Amino acid sequence: MGPVKASSSTAGFFQELPVVPPQYTSSKTSPGPSEPSDSNTATSDDPALPRVLSLYLPTPTPREISKHLHDFSRLVLSPSTLRHTVDCETDQPTLHPLNTFGEENKASPLRTGEGWRALKRIQTRAGVVGHGYAHPSIHAPFNRRVHQFATLQLWDGTAALTTCPMAMTDGAAVLLRRHLQDADDLRQPGRADVFLESYHRLISLDPTYAWTSGQWMTERTGGSDVSGTETVARLMTPQELECDAAASRDKDAHGLPLGPWSISGYKWFSSATDADMTILLAQTGKGLSAFYAPLRRRVGDSHQTEMNGVRPIRLKSKLGTKGLPTAELEVSNMRAYLIGEQGQGVKEISSILNITRLHTARGGAGYLARGLAVSRAYTRVRRVRGGLLSDNPQHLAWMAGETVKYVANTHLVFFGVALLGASEQGHDTVTRGARAAGTGGGGGGVLLPREKETADLLLRIVTPVMKSQVSMNSVSGLRACMESLGGVGYCENNEDGGILNIARLFRDSVVGTIWEGTTSVMAEDVLRVIKNSKTKQSDVLDSVFGTWTRRVLKAVQNEFTLVECWAVSNRYKTLKDMVDRLDMQQLLRRGREILEHVEAVACACLLMYDACSDGDEVAKAIAKRWIKSNALPADVTALAEEAVDWKKEVEMDRRIFLGSDTTKPNQLPARL
Repeated sequence: MGPVKASSSTAGFFQELPVVPPQYTSSKTSPGPSEPSDSNTATSDDPALPRVLSLYLPTPTPREISKHLHDFSRLVLSPSTLRHTVDCETDQPTLHPLNTFGEENKASPLRTGEGWRALKRIQTRAGVVGHGYAHPSIHAPFNRRVHQFATLQLWDGTAALTTCPMAMTDGAAVLLRRHLQDADDLRQPGRADVFLESYHRLISLDPTYAWTSGQWMTERTGGSDVSGTETVARLMTPQELECDAAASRDKDAHGLPLGPWSISGYKWFSSATDADMTILLAQTGKGLSAFYAPLRRRVGDSHQTEMNGVRPIRLKSKLGTKGLPTAELEVSNMRAYLIGEQGQGVKEISSILNITRLHTARGGAGYLARGLAVSRAYTRVRRVRGGLLSDNPQHLAWMAGETVKYVANTHLVFFGVALLGASEQGHDTVTRGARAAGTGGGGGGVLLPREKETADLLLRIVTPVMKSQVSMNSVSGLRACMESLGGVGYCENNEDGGILNIARLFRDSVVGTIWEGTTSVMAEDVLRVIKNSKTKQSDVLDSVFGTWTRRVLKAVQNEFTLVECWAVSNRYKTLKDMVDRLDMQQLLRRGREILEHVEAVACACLLMYDACSDGDEVAKAIAKRWIKSNALPADVTALAEEAVDWKKEVEMDRRIFLGSDTTKPNQLPARL
């Protein structure tokens, strides 16, 4: 053996750069010049996404959807897009409250980076909000929400949380849609036209026309408890309205009339401060009420604009979400329109919360999808002790376990998404030709209940569960993905388009456990649904979630063992017994257990149904592993009695984590 040569900055060992393939690949899409010539053999790097699409969309997947997702999955990894993601980290928003001579800067107090603005344009064109709504150019009868959220699932790893204003935009669109038929009243002339125009802008696919919305509820009194709101709204006097009209200050930046309410107060945590409009809460003489307000208004007869009574006080310094402008705001005489009736603000705003919580859960799954993609790519090329990491049984078992949790949570998120779509479009429309259309006892759908009221209640139960559990699991999962890269994972890797920067994903994911309500708040929300004495059903938990669970277990009993079905059923019975036996205060103390029970049962049912729908061997293994890892202690022993060939288990670990094809993927690289 000769002398060892010293390494240097240009000589010695260099780790091969991992190649992150596109998350979704359509077998129907013609390949590009750098892609495999036989597109029918191409597979998605993330099998979970095409599986949920085939579950809730017509089979085969409509070409307009598959082509859109195929192309977008490549756009999100392109160097031209990824440089904007890095820019969000390096060119963060800044506040400029004063002009040169010390006067308040009402024209442009907030500056955002070019990367942030570019990503917002990209996502608007991609339809991360717009594809959830009806458009004249799209006529196919499929679940629009599934298409929309699949687009978001591809986008999350690159988006640098530009998805935050889109979640609030989606929620605002849902809220305004409910009031499009409201007639103008004498005190709010022009409101109907303003709401209609704003709605069209919120769902638009054209970045030059589209709006984003903010959502301002949090005040210094604290968090999710909006009862302490100190922001106050009052109707302006006729003299004040005439004065603004005479000064040509009665229109917003786009020429729409401003509302007759004047709002003043202090909002302590306001995301998307660069939005075009906002929905906010304020006190009136009849209680907490919801309002619509544009952020900018015209100044005189010129085309110049200024803030509509909004003054950013300071930007928040946060662990993550660095490109997102989150600010403390002082609102002074902000002109607005009342939404709905006075005193009904919490009821009105709840429609936004349900949407944004669904977006938050989806974000957690999306971050983890990218983290696992990077971990897979690294595993395929990293050499340890003379061999590839992809041949290390311990590593494969560990990351296969993380993948099982990701797949389970992805199914949970898209179940909620599909329920939302069914509620908005109708059960028969969204299930036509889909694998989820199988029927169960009583003539209803197995996965998606036919009755709208039942589907809505099921969505109300699972929404806070998925928001809390998927958000928490994404944080722990991304931490594992960081560790799987060793020291590389802990670094802020902004080279190569930041594709290996799992640290950024980890930091950004943590906000999901807090934003739109902490895990404790979500536990309280679930209990409000299942212990609500005002609902028509005397036992909401059993009549809705219990019935759904039994229906799915009946549909899968021929493919899974009696022990496996019993383990899921027993977990549900334990949940029901707890809810029946304990009073509300005791249940609140054990609220997180409630969330865990619902997650364990719902994910097991969804994974089992998915595996049975086409007999896929890996899908069935994932379902079995989820059941075993989430079974009660007494049932784990029975599940463990099955003989296991450890070598076959290693091979299944490999297939779950790395896919059927464990060779280096021949796909477009995500390197610069």
